[in-house]
Amino acid sequence: MKTLIEPFRIKSIEHIEFTTREQRIQILETAHFNPFLIKAKDVIIDLLTDSGTGSMSSDQWADIMKGDESYAGSRSFYRFESVIRHISSMPHIFPVHQGRAAEKILFSVLGGKDKYVLSNTLFDTTRANIEYSGAEGVDLLCEEGRQIGVAAPFKGNIDIDALTKFIAVNGKERVAMVIMTVTNNSGGGQPVSMENIRNAKQICSMHNIPFFIDACRFAENCYFVKQREGGYHNKSILEIAQELFSYADGCTMSAKKDGLANIGGFLALRDEHTAEACRNLLIIMEGFPTYGGLAGRDLEAIATGLEEVMEEEYLSYRIGSMQYIGEKLDQYNIPYLKPTGGHAIYLDAKAFLPHIPVDQYPGQALNCALYIEAGIRVVEIGSLMFGKSDKSGALIPAANELVRLALPRRTYTKSHLDYVVEAIVNVYKNRQSVKGMVIKYESPYLRHFTARMELIKEATYIDALS
Repeated sequence: MKTLIEPFRIKSIEHIEFTTREQRIQILETAHFNPFLIKAKDVIIDLLTDSGTGSMSSDQWADIMKGDESYAGSRSFYRFESVIRHISSMPHIFPVHQGRAAEKILFSVLGGKDKYVLSNTLFDTTRANIEYSGAEGVDLLCEEGRQIGVAAPFKGNIDIDALTKFIAVNGKERVAMVIMTVTNNSGGGQPVSMENIRNAKQICSMHNIPFFIDACRFAENCYFVKQREGGYHNKSILEIAQELFSYADGCTMSAKKDGLANIGGFLALRDEHTAEACRNLLIIMEGFPTYGGLAGRDLEAIATGLEEVMEEEYLSYRIGSMQYIGEKLDQYNIPYLKPTGGHAIYLDAKAFLPHIPVDQYPGQALNCALYIEAGIRVVEIGSLMFGKSDKSGALIPAANELVRLALPRRTYTKSHLDYVVEAIVNVYKNRQSVKGMVIKYESPYLRHFTARMELIKEATYIDALS
Protein backbone atom coordinates (compact mmCIF):
# COMPACT_ATOMS: atom_id res chain seq x y z
CA MET A 1 0.00 0.00 0.00
CA LYS A 2 1.18 3.54 -0.80
CA THR A 3 -0.90 5.34 1.82
CA LEU A 4 1.09 6.37 4.88
CA ILE A 5 -0.64 5.40 8.11
CA GLU A 6 0.38 5.69 11.76
CA PRO A 7 1.70 2.31 13.00
CA PHE A 8 -0.31 2.61 16.22
CA ARG A 9 -3.82 3.10 17.54
CA ILE A 10 -4.76 6.03 19.78
CA LYS A 11 -5.63 4.92 23.31
CA SER A 12 -5.67 8.23 25.14
CA ILE A 13 -6.09 11.81 23.93
CA GLU A 14 -5.16 15.33 25.01
CA HIS A 15 -7.54 18.17 24.15
CA ILE A 16 -6.36 21.06 21.98
CA GLU A 17 -7.55 24.56 22.89
CA PHE A 18 -8.28 26.64 19.80
CA THR A 19 -7.58 30.36 19.63
CA THR A 20 -8.56 33.10 17.20
CA ARG A 21 -6.13 35.13 15.14
CA GLU A 22 -6.87 38.19 17.28
CA GLN A 23 -6.13 36.24 20.45
CA ARG A 24 -2.88 34.92 19.01
CA ILE A 25 -1.71 38.40 18.09
CA GLN A 26 -2.24 39.52 21.68
CA ILE A 27 -0.59 36.38 23.06
CA LEU A 28 2.46 36.90 20.85
CA GLU A 29 2.79 40.55 21.82
CA THR A 30 2.60 39.59 25.51
CA ALA A 31 5.34 36.98 24.86
CA HIS A 32 7.61 39.67 23.32
CA PHE A 33 7.41 37.91 19.95
CA ASN A 34 9.26 34.89 21.31
CA PRO A 35 7.26 31.64 21.01
CA PHE A 36 9.37 30.11 23.81
CA LEU A 37 7.52 32.48 26.15
CA ILE A 38 4.03 31.43 25.01
CA LYS A 39 2.04 29.20 27.35
CA ALA A 40 1.57 25.69 25.94
CA LYS A 41 -2.20 25.89 26.34
CA ASP A 42 -2.20 28.71 23.77
CA VAL A 43 -0.55 26.55 21.11
CA ILE A 44 -2.62 24.51 18.64
CA ILE A 45 0.17 22.46 17.00
CA ASP A 46 3.42 22.46 18.96
CA LEU A 47 6.46 21.82 16.78
CA LEU A 48 8.88 23.78 18.95
CA THR A 49 10.87 20.63 19.68
CA ASP A 50 10.73 16.86 19.46
CA SER A 51 12.52 16.65 22.82
CA GLY A 52 10.37 14.98 25.47
CA THR A 53 7.16 15.89 23.66
CA GLY A 54 6.29 12.51 22.19
CA SER A 55 3.69 9.99 23.29
CA MET A 56 4.73 6.92 25.25
CA SER A 57 3.42 3.46 24.45
CA SER A 58 1.16 1.32 26.60
CA ASP A 59 4.19 -0.89 27.33
CA GLN A 60 6.15 2.12 28.57
CA TRP A 61 3.29 3.19 30.83
CA ALA A 62 3.00 -0.37 32.14
CA ASP A 63 6.73 -0.51 32.85
CA ILE A 64 6.52 2.77 34.75
CA MET A 65 4.52 0.88 37.37
CA LYS A 66 7.49 -1.49 37.76
CA GLY A 67 9.83 1.35 38.66
CA ASP A 68 12.09 0.53 41.60
CA GLU A 69 12.63 3.80 43.47
CA SER A 70 15.49 2.55 45.63
CA TYR A 71 18.13 5.24 46.11
CA ALA A 72 21.00 2.90 45.27
CA GLY A 73 21.16 -0.21 43.11
CA SER A 74 17.55 -0.25 41.92
CA ARG A 75 16.35 -3.00 39.59
CA SER A 76 15.26 -0.33 37.13
CA PHE A 77 18.81 0.96 36.75
CA TYR A 78 20.19 -2.47 35.95
CA ARG A 79 17.58 -2.98 33.25
CA PHE A 80 18.36 0.51 31.88
CA GLU A 81 22.08 -0.28 31.92
CA SER A 82 21.58 -3.65 30.25
CA VAL A 83 19.58 -2.23 27.32
CA ILE A 84 22.10 0.57 26.66
CA ARG A 85 25.06 -1.76 26.98
CA HIS A 86 23.47 -4.18 24.50
CA ILE A 87 23.15 -1.38 21.95
CA SER A 88 26.40 0.49 22.63
CA SER A 89 28.75 -2.13 24.16
CA MET A 90 30.02 0.60 26.51
CA PRO A 91 30.90 -0.52 30.03
CA HIS A 92 30.23 2.70 31.95
CA ILE A 93 26.62 3.93 31.81
CA PHE A 94 25.50 7.00 33.78
CA PRO A 95 21.86 8.13 33.81
CA VAL A 96 21.20 11.88 33.80
CA HIS A 97 18.04 13.96 33.94
CA GLN A 98 18.48 15.04 30.29
CA GLY A 99 21.10 15.29 27.57
CA ARG A 100 22.57 18.66 28.48
CA ALA A 101 23.51 17.30 31.91
CA ALA A 102 25.60 14.62 30.17
CA GLU A 103 27.20 17.36 28.07
CA LYS A 104 27.93 19.51 31.11
CA ILE A 105 29.66 16.63 32.90
CA LEU A 106 31.60 15.46 29.83
CA PHE A 107 32.92 18.87 28.78
CA SER A 108 33.75 19.77 32.36
CA VAL A 109 36.07 16.76 32.39
CA LEU A 110 37.49 16.81 28.85
CA GLY A 111 36.98 20.44 27.80
CA GLY A 112 38.63 23.54 29.21
CA LYS A 113 40.45 26.71 28.21
CA ASP A 114 42.36 26.72 24.89
CA LYS A 115 40.73 23.43 23.85
CA TYR A 116 38.64 22.73 20.74
CA VAL A 117 35.66 20.42 20.32
CA LEU A 118 35.21 19.54 16.66
CA SER A 119 31.92 18.39 15.17
CA ASN A 120 29.87 17.97 12.02
CA THR A 121 27.53 20.56 13.63
CA LEU A 122 27.01 21.29 17.31
CA PHE A 123 23.53 22.00 18.61
CA ASP A 124 22.80 25.02 20.81
CA THR A 125 23.03 23.40 24.26
CA THR A 126 26.10 21.40 23.25
CA ARG A 127 27.91 24.52 22.09
CA ALA A 128 26.84 26.41 25.23
CA ASN A 129 28.26 23.71 27.51
CA ILE A 130 31.48 23.62 25.50
CA GLU A 131 31.88 27.39 25.80
CA TYR A 132 30.99 27.31 29.50
CA SER A 133 33.92 24.92 30.04
CA GLY A 134 36.23 27.44 28.37
CA ALA A 135 36.66 25.44 25.17
CA GLU A 136 35.60 26.44 21.67
CA GLY A 137 33.21 24.47 19.47
CA VAL A 138 34.05 24.24 15.76
CA ASP A 139 31.66 23.02 13.05
CA LEU A 140 33.21 21.17 10.11
CA LEU A 141 30.12 20.34 8.06
CA CYS A 142 30.65 18.78 4.66
CA GLU A 143 30.27 20.98 1.58
CA GLU A 144 26.98 19.48 0.41
CA GLY A 145 25.52 20.03 3.88
CA ARG A 146 25.91 23.78 3.39
CA GLN A 147 23.84 23.79 0.21
CA ILE A 148 20.25 24.07 1.37
CA GLY A 149 18.45 23.31 -1.88
CA VAL A 150 20.73 20.48 -3.02
CA ALA A 151 19.63 16.93 -2.20
CA ALA A 152 22.36 14.49 -1.13
CA PRO A 153 22.05 11.26 0.88
CA PHE A 154 24.33 12.16 3.81
CA LYS A 155 24.40 15.93 4.21
CA GLY A 156 25.12 15.56 7.93
CA ASN A 157 28.66 14.28 7.37
CA ILE A 158 31.74 15.91 8.82
CA ASP A 159 34.24 17.26 6.28
CA ILE A 160 37.09 14.77 6.57
CA ASP A 161 39.62 16.97 4.76
CA ALA A 162 38.73 19.95 6.97
CA LEU A 163 39.05 17.75 10.07
CA THR A 164 42.52 16.58 9.03
CA LYS A 165 43.64 20.12 8.23
CA PHE A 166 42.30 21.57 11.49
CA ILE A 167 44.22 19.04 13.57
CA ALA A 168 47.40 19.63 11.56
CA VAL A 169 47.19 23.42 11.88
CA ASN A 170 46.09 23.69 15.53
CA GLY A 171 47.75 20.61 17.01
CA LYS A 172 46.20 17.40 18.23
CA GLU A 173 46.91 18.29 21.88
CA ARG A 174 44.43 21.19 21.64
CA VAL A 175 41.57 19.03 20.32
CA ALA A 176 39.62 17.79 23.34
CA MET A 177 37.46 15.52 21.21
CA VAL A 178 35.54 15.07 18.01
CA ILE A 179 31.80 14.62 18.55
CA MET A 180 29.54 13.49 15.73
CA THR A 181 25.88 14.55 15.99
CA VAL A 182 23.59 11.85 14.53
CA THR A 183 21.39 12.88 12.93
CA ASN A 184 22.79 16.38 12.37
CA ASN A 185 20.12 18.49 14.09
CA SER A 186 21.32 22.02 13.31
CA GLY A 187 22.27 20.79 9.85
CA GLY A 188 18.66 19.96 9.03
CA GLY A 189 18.18 16.59 10.70
CA GLN A 190 20.43 15.13 8.01
CA PRO A 191 22.06 11.73 8.48
CA VAL A 192 25.71 10.79 8.78
CA SER A 193 27.01 7.83 6.78
CA MET A 194 28.74 4.91 8.45
CA GLU A 195 31.69 5.44 6.10
CA ASN A 196 32.05 9.02 7.36
CA ILE A 197 31.94 7.83 10.97
CA ARG A 198 34.62 5.22 10.27
CA ASN A 199 36.86 7.75 8.54
CA ALA A 200 36.48 10.29 11.35
CA LYS A 201 37.25 7.59 13.91
CA GLN A 202 40.37 6.55 11.99
CA ILE A 203 41.69 10.12 12.04
CA CYS A 204 40.95 10.42 15.76
CA SER A 205 42.72 7.14 16.47
CA MET A 206 45.80 8.27 14.52
CA HIS A 207 46.08 11.35 16.74
CA ASN A 208 44.85 9.79 20.01
CA ILE A 209 41.81 12.12 20.06
CA PRO A 210 38.63 10.86 21.77
CA PHE A 211 35.75 10.24 19.35
CA PHE A 212 32.21 10.71 20.70
CA ILE A 213 28.66 10.38 19.40
CA ASP A 214 25.79 12.73 20.22
CA ALA A 215 23.25 9.93 19.99
CA CYS A 216 19.95 11.77 20.48
CA ARG A 217 18.57 10.46 17.19
CA PHE A 218 20.74 7.40 16.61
CA ALA A 219 17.87 5.17 15.43
CA GLU A 220 16.72 7.66 12.80
CA ASN A 221 20.31 7.90 11.55
CA CYS A 222 20.60 4.12 11.42
CA TYR A 223 17.41 3.91 9.37
CA PHE A 224 18.87 6.31 6.81
CA VAL A 225 22.06 4.20 6.70
CA LYS A 226 19.96 1.11 6.04
CA GLN A 227 18.05 2.84 3.24
CA ARG A 228 20.87 4.78 1.58
CA GLU A 229 24.26 3.18 2.21
CA GLY A 230 25.50 0.10 0.43
CA GLY A 231 26.00 -3.05 2.49
CA TYR A 232 23.34 -2.26 5.11
CA HIS A 233 20.03 -3.06 3.41
CA ASN A 234 19.81 -6.51 4.96
CA LYS A 235 20.97 -5.50 8.44
CA SER A 236 18.63 -4.77 11.33
CA ILE A 237 18.52 -1.34 12.94
CA LEU A 238 20.04 -2.88 16.08
CA GLU A 239 22.97 -4.32 14.11
CA ILE A 240 23.60 -0.97 12.44
CA ALA A 241 23.39 0.83 15.78
CA GLN A 242 25.83 -1.61 17.36
CA GLU A 243 28.34 -0.91 14.59
CA LEU A 244 27.84 2.85 14.90
CA PHE A 245 28.57 2.84 18.63
CA SER A 246 31.51 0.44 18.21
CA TYR A 247 33.54 3.29 16.70
CA ALA A 248 32.92 5.65 19.63
CA ASP A 249 34.89 6.19 22.82
CA GLY A 250 31.71 7.45 24.41
CA CYS A 251 28.36 9.07 23.77
CA THR A 252 25.88 11.51 25.20
CA MET A 253 22.17 11.07 24.71
CA SER A 254 18.98 12.89 25.46
CA ALA A 255 16.50 10.04 25.81
CA LYS A 256 13.77 12.62 25.20
CA LYS A 257 14.31 12.01 21.47
CA ASP A 258 15.03 8.45 20.34
CA GLY A 259 14.54 7.18 23.87
CA LEU A 260 10.83 7.88 23.31
CA ALA A 261 10.58 9.22 26.86
CA ASN A 262 9.49 12.53 28.34
CA ILE A 263 12.61 13.03 30.47
CA GLY A 264 16.07 11.55 30.93
CA GLY A 265 19.30 10.73 29.18
CA PHE A 266 22.69 9.14 29.72
CA LEU A 267 26.43 9.42 29.35
CA ALA A 268 28.23 6.25 28.22
CA LEU A 269 32.01 5.79 28.26
CA ARG A 270 34.71 3.23 27.55
CA ASP A 271 37.70 4.74 29.36
CA GLU A 272 37.85 3.94 33.09
CA HIS A 273 39.79 7.10 34.00
CA THR A 274 37.31 9.40 32.24
CA ALA A 275 34.43 7.46 33.70
CA GLU A 276 35.73 7.91 37.23
CA ALA A 277 36.03 11.68 36.80
CA CYS A 278 32.54 11.87 35.30
CA ARG A 279 31.10 9.68 38.06
CA ASN A 280 32.41 12.06 40.70
CA LEU A 281 30.79 15.04 38.97
CA LEU A 282 27.58 13.08 38.44
CA ILE A 283 27.20 12.52 42.19
CA ILE A 284 27.59 16.25 42.85
CA MET A 285 25.37 17.45 40.01
CA GLU A 286 22.76 14.76 39.40
CA GLY A 287 22.65 12.12 42.12
CA PHE A 288 23.85 8.63 42.98
CA PRO A 289 25.19 6.82 39.88
CA THR A 290 22.33 4.32 39.76
CA TYR A 291 19.63 6.96 39.44
CA GLY A 292 21.41 10.09 38.20
CA GLY A 293 18.58 12.55 38.63
CA LEU A 294 15.84 10.18 37.44
CA ALA A 295 13.14 8.19 39.13
CA GLY A 296 13.16 4.43 38.69
CA ARG A 297 10.00 4.71 36.59
CA ASP A 298 11.84 7.02 34.16
CA LEU A 299 14.64 4.48 33.80
CA GLU A 300 12.06 1.82 32.93
CA ALA A 301 10.34 4.04 30.34
CA ILE A 302 13.66 4.85 28.66
CA ALA A 303 14.76 1.20 28.55
CA THR A 304 11.52 0.22 26.81
CA GLY A 305 11.65 3.24 24.51
CA LEU A 306 15.16 2.42 23.34
CA GLU A 307 13.92 -1.00 22.27
CA GLU A 308 10.77 0.32 20.58
CA VAL A 309 12.55 3.08 18.66
CA MET A 310 14.47 0.53 16.59
CA GLU A 311 11.28 -1.03 15.16
CA GLU A 312 11.43 -0.51 11.40
CA GLU A 313 7.67 0.01 11.02
CA TYR A 314 7.89 2.96 13.38
CA LEU A 315 10.98 4.44 11.69
CA SER A 316 9.45 4.05 8.23
CA TYR A 317 6.40 6.01 9.40
CA ARG A 318 8.54 8.58 11.20
CA ILE A 319 10.82 9.34 8.23
CA GLY A 320 7.88 9.01 5.83
CA SER A 321 5.98 11.74 7.69
CA MET A 322 8.79 14.21 6.94
CA GLN A 323 8.85 13.15 3.30
CA TYR A 324 5.06 13.61 3.14
CA ILE A 325 5.34 17.23 4.32
CA GLY A 326 8.21 17.89 1.92
CA GLU A 327 6.23 16.58 -1.05
CA LYS A 328 3.34 18.88 -0.14
CA LEU A 329 5.65 21.91 0.12
CA ASP A 330 7.20 21.07 -3.24
CA GLN A 331 3.80 21.54 -4.87
CA TYR A 332 3.99 25.23 -3.97
CA ASN A 333 7.76 25.66 -4.52
CA ILE A 334 8.21 26.56 -0.87
CA PRO A 335 11.93 26.64 0.02
CA TYR A 336 13.15 24.17 2.62
CA LEU A 337 16.32 22.25 3.36
CA LYS A 338 16.47 19.21 1.08
CA PRO A 339 16.14 16.33 1.36
CA THR A 340 13.79 16.08 4.33
CA GLY A 341 15.54 14.91 7.48
CA GLY A 342 14.66 12.51 10.24
CA HIS A 343 12.78 14.54 12.83
CA ALA A 344 11.91 17.91 11.34
CA ILE A 345 11.28 20.09 8.33
CA TYR A 346 13.61 23.10 8.07
CA LEU A 347 12.13 26.02 6.16
CA ASP A 348 14.70 28.26 4.48
CA ALA A 349 13.66 31.60 5.96
CA LYS A 350 16.23 33.54 3.93
CA ALA A 351 14.68 32.30 0.66
CA PHE A 352 11.13 32.35 2.09
CA LEU A 353 11.47 36.02 3.14
CA PRO A 354 14.23 37.42 0.88
CA HIS A 355 13.12 41.01 1.61
CA ILE A 356 14.11 40.74 5.29
CA PRO A 357 17.86 41.21 5.95
CA VAL A 358 19.59 38.80 8.31
CA ASP A 359 20.06 41.48 10.98
CA GLN A 360 16.27 41.68 11.20
CA TYR A 361 16.00 37.93 11.94
CA PRO A 362 13.90 36.50 9.09
CA GLY A 363 13.68 33.14 10.85
CA GLN A 364 12.08 34.64 13.93
CA ALA A 365 9.76 36.71 11.75
CA LEU A 366 8.59 33.55 9.97
CA ASN A 367 8.33 31.78 13.32
CA CYS A 368 5.91 34.42 14.60
CA ALA A 369 3.95 34.57 11.34
CA LEU A 370 3.18 30.82 11.57
CA TYR A 371 1.90 31.27 15.11
CA ILE A 372 -0.39 34.13 14.10
CA GLU A 373 -1.64 32.23 11.06
CA ALA A 374 -2.51 28.93 12.71
CA GLY A 375 -1.30 28.71 16.31
CA ILE A 376 1.71 26.65 15.25
CA ARG A 377 4.80 27.00 17.44
CA VAL A 378 8.18 26.34 15.83
CA VAL A 379 11.78 27.40 16.50
CA GLU A 380 14.25 29.63 14.69
CA ILE A 381 17.62 28.07 13.91
CA GLY A 382 19.49 31.00 12.50
CA SER A 383 21.03 34.26 13.64
CA LEU A 384 18.90 34.55 16.77
CA MET A 385 20.03 31.12 17.97
CA PHE A 386 23.58 31.05 16.62
CA GLY A 387 24.43 34.62 15.66
CA LYS A 388 26.89 36.64 17.72
CA SER A 389 27.98 40.26 17.94
CA ASP A 390 31.40 41.61 17.05
CA LYS A 391 33.26 44.21 19.13
CA SER A 392 31.27 47.03 17.54
CA GLY A 393 27.97 45.32 18.32
CA ALA A 394 27.25 44.37 14.69
CA LEU A 395 25.69 40.96 14.07
CA ILE A 396 27.87 38.09 12.94
CA PRO A 397 25.09 36.06 11.30
CA ALA A 398 24.64 32.31 11.35
CA ALA A 399 25.48 30.32 8.22
CA ASN A 400 21.78 29.76 7.50
CA GLU A 401 18.44 31.25 8.51
CA LEU A 402 16.24 28.23 9.13
CA VAL A 403 12.94 27.59 10.87
CA ARG A 404 12.63 24.09 12.31
CA LEU A 405 9.30 22.30 12.53
CA ALA A 406 10.20 19.41 14.85
CA LEU A 407 7.60 16.65 14.90
CA PRO A 408 6.93 15.03 18.30
CA ARG A 409 6.99 11.25 18.12
CA ARG A 410 3.69 9.36 17.85
CA THR A 411 1.71 12.51 18.72
CA TYR A 412 0.13 14.08 15.62
CA THR A 413 -1.84 12.46 12.80
CA LYS A 414 -1.69 13.08 9.06
CA SER A 415 -4.55 15.61 9.28
CA HIS A 416 -2.44 17.64 11.70
CA LEU A 417 0.38 17.60 9.14
CA ASP A 418 -2.02 18.80 6.43
CA TYR A 419 -3.04 21.67 8.72
CA VAL A 420 0.61 22.63 9.15
CA VAL A 421 1.23 22.58 5.40
CA GLU A 422 -1.86 24.74 4.79
CA ALA A 423 -0.58 27.31 7.30
CA ILE A 424 2.86 27.43 5.66
CA VAL A 425 1.28 27.92 2.25
CA ASN A 426 -0.94 30.74 3.52
CA VAL A 427 2.00 32.58 5.07
CA TYR A 428 4.02 32.07 1.90
CA LYS A 429 1.28 33.66 -0.19
CA ASN A 430 1.35 36.69 2.14
CA ARG A 431 5.13 36.69 2.67
CA GLN A 432 5.67 40.27 1.48
CA SER A 433 3.65 41.45 4.49
CA VAL A 434 6.05 39.81 6.95
CA LYS A 435 8.58 42.29 8.34
CA GLY A 436 11.70 41.98 10.43
CA MET A 437 12.47 42.22 14.14
CA VAL A 438 15.02 43.59 16.55
CA ILE A 439 16.26 42.23 19.89
CA LYS A 440 15.34 44.31 22.93
CA TYR A 441 16.78 41.89 25.54
CA GLU A 442 19.09 38.89 25.38
CA SER A 443 20.82 36.63 27.91
CA PRO A 444 24.52 35.71 27.60
CA TYR A 445 23.83 32.01 26.93
CA LEU A 446 21.15 30.44 24.73
CA ARG A 447 19.61 33.85 24.12
CA HIS A 448 16.82 32.50 21.92
CA PHE A 449 15.20 30.89 24.97
CA THR A 450 14.48 34.18 26.72
CA ALA A 451 15.06 36.93 24.13
CA ARG A 452 12.53 39.72 23.93
CA MET A 453 11.87 40.89 20.40
CA GLU A 454 10.17 43.90 18.88
CA LEU A 455 8.72 44.42 15.43
CA ILE A 456 10.34 46.83 13.01
CA LYS A 457 8.21 49.99 13.17
CA GLU A 458 6.41 49.75 9.84
CA ALA A 459 3.62 47.72 8.24
CA THR A 460 3.73 44.13 9.49
CA TYR A 461 2.13 40.78 8.91
CA ILE A 462 -0.09 41.52 11.91
CA ASP A 463 -1.31 44.75 10.32
CA ALA A 464 -2.02 43.01 7.03
CA LEU A 465 -4.17 40.36 8.66
CA SER A 466 -5.92 42.47 11.30
